Amino acid sequence: MYKRIMLAVDGSDHSQRAAQHAVYLTKTTENSQIDCVYIVDPETAKSEVLKYGDSDILTNKRREKITNVEEFLQEQGASYEVKIVHGEPGPGLVKTANEGGYDCVVVGSRGLNNLQSMVLGSVSHKVAKRVECPVMIIK
Repeated sequence: MYKRIMLAVDGSDHSQRAAQHAVYLTKTTENSQIDCVYIVDPETAKSEVLKYGDSDILTNKRREKITNVEEFLQEQGASYEVKIVHGEPGPGLVKTANEGGYDCVVVGSRGLNNLQSMVLGSVSHKVAKRVECPVMIIK
């Protein structure tokens, strides 16, 4: 049913649960691929660059945030790839989804940003409104 699935990840519990649903979707179709998309917010990126300096160290630190999702996908035998994208979370996910030719986007209802987690008017809402393929919001 869904061959190409974009999974928004940020290291939160909601993105972990979203990963579980993405894997479930891949079980229904042979040769499915999950692209785990981690968005680097410009505000966060500035402080990370000052803290770590080296781009290799910085990339490794960012991947550490989503280690739990990667380990889960490996345990499940899912075919996946991690993509690190720079930009604001909402627009970055929308652009990546719309340009990537995905069959479905899976995103957690809340992420790590406490202010945005108060309402579903945040990243997941923007994604649901603006992405051109089906969107599954996991709570």
